[in-house]
Formats: sequence, C-alpha cells, structure tokens
Amino acid sequence: MKPRILVVEDERAIQIALSGLLTRAGYDVDVAGDGASAIAALEAGGIDLVLTDLALGRGPSGMDVLVEAKRLHPEIVVVMITAHGSEKIAVDAMKAGAEDYVPKPFDNDEIRLVVQRALERTRLARENRMLLDRVQREFGFENLIGSGPAMSRVFETIQKVAETDLTVLIRGESGTGKELVAQALHQRSNRKEKPFVAVNCAAINAELVESELFGHEKGAFTGADAMRQGRFEAAHGGTIFLDEIGDMAPATQAKVLRVLQERSLERVGGTSPIEVDVRVVAATHRNLEEDAKSGRFREDLYYRLRVVELELPPLRERSQDVPALAMRFLEQVNERLGREKQRIGEAAMAALVRHPWPGNVRELRNAIEGAAVLASGAVIGESDLRLDGAPANAPAFPGAEEGATFAEAKKRTVEGFERAFLLDALREHDGNVSRTAESIGMVRQSLQQKIRELGLRSEDWSRET
Repeated sequence: MKPRILVVEDERAIQIALSGLLTRAGYDVDVAGDGASAIAALEAGGIDLVLTDLALGRGPSGMDVLVEAKRLHPEIVVVMITAHGSEKIAVDAMKAGAEDYVPKPFDNDEIRLVVQRALERTRLARENRMLLDRVQREFGFENLIGSGPAMSRVFETIQKVAETDLTVLIRGESGTGKELVAQALHQRSNRKEKPFVAVNCAAINAELVESELFGHEKGAFTGADAMRQGRFEAAHGGTIFLDEIGDMAPATQAKVLRVLQERSLERVGGTSPIEVDVRVVAATHRNLEEDAKSGRFREDLYYRLRVVELELPPLRERSQDVPALAMRFLEQVNERLGREKQRIGEAAMAALVRHPWPGNVRELRNAIEGAAVLASGAVIGESDLRLDGAPANAPAFPGAEEGATFAEAKKRTVEGFERAFLLDALREHDGNVSRTAESIGMVRQSLQQKIRELGLRSEDWSRET
C-alpha cells in the first residue's frame, strides 16, 4: 500500500502545490486547512506521515497538531514546515517528537527528499522492532516449554545468569533445544543488540576450523586471497555459541582456551593479538568430564567452560510437554505458510505422546511441519504423521493397556506421572522432604503421604539414573 500523507497548510496555494507534488511522487495525500481539521483526520486514523506548517492562523497550531498526532499514534511521522527565522521553534518541535523540519522557502526536491527519508527511517525502525519481536518469540521461553522440575531448573538458571558474562555449558542429547537455550540467554542479556554467532564445531572441516573461528590473514595458506574475520571477531560485543564443542580438535581447544583467558586472538598467519569481547556459550551431547579424564578433551578448558552448567532432559522423559510443544510448532508453521489454523486430532495427539522421540524436540518439530503440509483439512489425523519406530499397538498413554477401563487407565497414568515428577524433585533435593515440598508447592505432610501411597523408598531417589 502507498504511504498516506496528511498535508496541513492554511495557505490554499501552498496546500495545492504540496498535494500535487506528493501525489506525483507516488503517495496518497489528504489535506487539512487548519489544525482542528488535521486533528479530526488524525483521530480517524490511517495516516503514515503528517506534513504541517507551524503557523496555522487561528485555532490549533502546527505544534498542537504534532503533540496530538504523537498522543494518538506514537509511531506516526511528523515533518514541520517553518517560517524563516523560526529555527528555535523547529528544534523544540524535534524535541517534541517531530522527525524533521523544512524551512521556508523550500523547493520541490527538498520536500520530496525529506519525506522520503523520514518514511524510510520509520520503515526501518518498524521492521527492526518486528524482527526483534519475532526473535523474542522464536527464541524466548515460549519455545522452551516444560512443566517438570528439570525444565523449571533450566528456566530458573537462564533468568539468573542471562545478564552476566559467565560462560555457560549446555548438556543434552541432539535435538533437545540447546541452541534455543543459548538464544534465550543472549536475548535476555545486555548483549542482545549485538551479534549472536552460532558455530557447529562438528560440521566444520578440521583443516579449516581455526580459520573459521579465528580468521586468517591474506596469504596465510593456499587459497587465502584476502583477509577474513573469524567467528569470534564477528561476535564481538555479543555471544558466540560453540555447539558440539566436544568434537573440537585438541589443538583448537588450546586456542579457544586462550581466547577465554586473555580475551584476545590471533588470526591464522597473523602476529598481532586482536582483542575480542564475547560471551561464550558452549554445548555438547558428550560426557566431557569423562573425555577430560581420558585425555580426549582438555581438562582446563572443560572447567573453564562449565562455570554454569545446564542440563536439558530428552523429550522421552517429559512426555507431558509434547502436546504443548506440538501445538506451538503447529501455530508457527501455519503462520509461516500463511495457512488457516489447524488443530491436532485426539488420535494424532495420542500417537505423539507415546512416540519415543529419539530425535527429541527437533524431531517433533519436523513431524508437525510435515503433518501440517500433508493434512487435507483443518484437523491433523494420525495418518498425517510419519512417526518411525512407534509400536503399532502401543497404548495411547502410559497405563492404558488393552482391556483396561477408563478409570484404571487414568489411575495408572496419573500415578506414573506423579511417581516420575516426585522422584525427579526428590533427587534434585537429595531426598530432603522439606525442601522438596517447598520447591513443588506442597505441604510437607501431604508429600510424605503421597510418598507412602506410591510406595516410594529412599533408594528409589538416591540411585544413579
């Protein structure tokens, strides 16, 4: 749609000239001969830019129009036309929210240029806000859905450490959402306006990994035809996410450790240190502690990375979160494809809940996106899903065995959830019933009663899992 401009001018000749000029420039133009008419047009809405003379004779002045425009529509663009010698008033107008001003006498090219630039600056600002909102939606807590103790600990830790520069090590199986957690840490930090640079250490050619991370000077090796910045330099001021850092070669590990300790690096083929200010978030699916003990991973780097540690549980251990995640992914894919909203049928949702999800949250997202496209109507059915490895005759929910009544299936399902939830919480607090009860919002006596009802024993929550 064409931008819509309101010209506010009490001199008829100037009003006609400006209206014709801006119409020929490709804008939709409305006119108002006084301040009161301008304010009425603003109240009706739909105006993108106001071009108003400061002096409008009787009634509300151009400054009044500016103030009212900003009150009604804070994002509207206002450009002032000022008489010769009224530059101080124009400065006051800028302080009150005007985008720019044009002194009289003006020429046509000047008006066109000022209007064009004002609309362009506003468009870019609006797009940046929309992009930031989208990033917040995509990488905020909305996609880190979880209702159990394990995910609650993840949320709590993110909130506590996001605004610090502490190095964070994220553990978890592939597909559990480690990069989403890294993005959430970045978006809630003071570095959110700076770059977030993600590096998959396992996917980079071993011969090129140092060039990718630290950059190289011209002529550093065959094919290095120009100087190139590395990922650490690209992330200056922001956050670098080193995914699958456990697969990094020992020689590269030593250089990463140096960057962390000295906050500087040298490009491949370079001799001068380059200072970098980055927050490092690393992730791995490997047991780095065991790798450090066996010599496969540098022990000093391991301890430098795990200043704060986050553990993401696999999706199979939090099946209660599958429905909420599935509905969120479906909402996103419908929005992205511009399709009408779909919903997931009961049989399909049951199949999603019972699926083991070896690929974790990433596999669930892919399954939902594929089903959304394949579904012929507004409801996704079980046949629309492509779930490999799910037993054909498996019960829809734990405890819903063949021949069980509804009451029996419900009782077993609830007991299974309660048992898993309470064991997780008790293990988190080393079996301390009082602290566990406080953390999950139960009265101590009620928790003790529930432990007895479920037949839980201390060895259940103290054993290794």
